[in-house]
Amino acid sequence: MEEVLYVSGKALPHITPHLEVWGSVIALYLFFGGLAAGLLFFANFFYLKGKADSMPMSVKVAPIIAPIIIILGSMILVYDLHHWMYFWQLFLHVRMESPMSWGAWTLSAIMIPAILWSLSYLEDTIEYLQNRNPKCKLIGLFIWANNLIKKLPVLPWIMVLFNKNKKLIAYLTIYLSIVLGVYTGILLSAFNARPLWNSAILGPLFLTSGVSTAAALIMWLSNDHSERKMYSKIDLFLIAVELFFIIHLFMGMLSGGVAQVEAAQLFLGGPYTAMFWVLIVGMGLVVPAILEIMELSGFHIPIGIPAFLILMGGLLFRFIMVYAGQASGFNIL
Repeated sequence: MEEVLYVSGKALPHITPHLEVWGSVIALYLFFGGLAAGLLFFANFFYLKGKADSMPMSVKVAPIIAPIIIILGSMILVYDLHHWMYFWQLFLHVRMESPMSWGAWTLSAIMIPAILWSLSYLEDTIEYLQNRNPKCKLIGLFIWANNLIKKLPVLPWIMVLFNKNKKLIAYLTIYLSIVLGVYTGILLSAFNARPLWNSAILGPLFLTSGVSTAAALIMWLSNDHSERKMYSKIDLFLIAVELFFIIHLFMGMLSGGVAQVEAAQLFLGGPYTAMFWVLIVGMGLVVPAILEIMELSGFHIPIGIPAFLILMGGLLFRFIMVYAGQASGFNIL
């Protein structure tokens, strides 16, 4: 056996900073960002279509989840940065070449309409829950929040201004939700040193996946048959688009250089093959699509099954992309 000794000052601690490995924290952050983007997109889109009353879960109730998971995602991001005392500097500096900077400012911008949107429909949400599930423990919390809002001196005036310009804000929020969904993929694709991540397809792929998980969640939560049926059709289309992007992601890598081909091999016989094709593509996309087709064809399929599979598939997709991306590299050099 031939022994090779490498000597480099870059391996010395406290001289060259060591790259922290991204793990489950970043995967959760990307999942929450995509899900929130999808929820806000559907809420504002169908509001502009004049379906606020016919699709209450989409427009009025489900969007309240968006600011909650955005806040959770932001907290997760701050935790992963490690320098907790300085996270606020992300929101004071703009670096046009930095996806992280774009993401921080997009999250800040979209949080305002996300919160105000939920507050504008808070009374409708309370009424919806009281009619559907009177024993829901969230009703008391929402009633308390609604009473508190009315007592605040400034917020009622802000809400009046928000409602007057709701249509314009809806267009702006749709744009911001698309940017947020694409950003969750661009955050990875900006890393040139990781062949698996360095693809322009990741942005639209993550956007489509995020919108699909949002459609699945609304479909699961809604009690209206017509609303569920519409989201089944929407989700089938999104699954088809997602599969299209996945196929072209691998086509692009297999037609690239040796490093890109090796990155693709991680999923084509490599250590991530079974997890990706069985759990994510199979159980997270193909099986839910088949179940939704059966439901639309008249078969009785519990809606929670395909919805749960899509949500878990979207979450696992981000986990495997984060971990597999760090396993790829220019090892041939």
